[in-house]
Amino acid sequence: MDGTNYLIWAGMAAAMVGLSKGGLPTVGMLSVPILSLFMSPVKAVVMLLPIYIISDMVGLWLYRKNFSAINLKILVPAGVVGVLVGWLTASVVSDTAVKMMIGLLGVGFVLNAWFKRNSAQAPSPACWKKGMLWGSLSGFTSFISHAGGPPFQVYLLPQKLPKLVFAGTSTLFFAFINLAKLGPYHALQPYGPNELMGALVLIPFALVGTVAGAYLTRKIADDWFFKWVQVGLLAISVKLIVDVIWTQ
Repeated sequence: MDGTNYLIWAGMAAAMVGLSKGGLPTVGMLSVPILSLFMSPVKAVVMLLPIYIISDMVGLWLYRKNFSAINLKILVPAGVVGVLVGWLTASVVSDTAVKMMIGLLGVGFVLNAWFKRNSAQAPSPACWKKGMLWGSLSGFTSFISHAGGPPFQVYLLPQKLPKLVFAGTSTLFFAFINLAKLGPYHALQPYGPNELMGALVLIPFALVGTVAGAYLTRKIADDWFFKWVQVGLLAISVKLIVDVIWTQ
């Protein structure tokens, strides 16, 4: 792939990271598959981490007043534990098994939510037990392939938080998780000049995406926002399952 095509596809991947950090969940999960079209998935995951962290900084400012403190108190420590487990088991855990598990969980959650749409369900409160489970799983899958969105959403969506609070909690949670991943990633595959230069070129795409994501999040009606989240979660989950089946 020549330099122009690389910039187009890699820029698209970085912009999707930015859109997710701006408040549009699940979009960023497409970034690793896109970069994997022309580089190894491991290299793609490593190269995108600086993009995630820089986009996080913008997202933190955009959502500095919109987040659920109680959920962050539960999820952040759990997510860091998940990152550590991912680091310690990186050489023995099968990416295929993780993808299939997350895919099935995501599909099951969305279908369950849609079948129960007509039944009036009260919002679920924040829960330490559920938060520790899904938060650690989110940190683990985020470490494996920046795919921590589905477990996070399975935990948070039933709480029916206001749209901006949901988006802000997601942005802040993954900002902490991405910082926690920085040391382990460098230990497993040290950053070289090529990776850092590649990330530097993509920063403008990510920043534009972050601002655009925040703008769209505020403009989309609440009902459509959460429908978007559910449809995105289903699409990503199905893709993970198909990827596993296709590679068998």
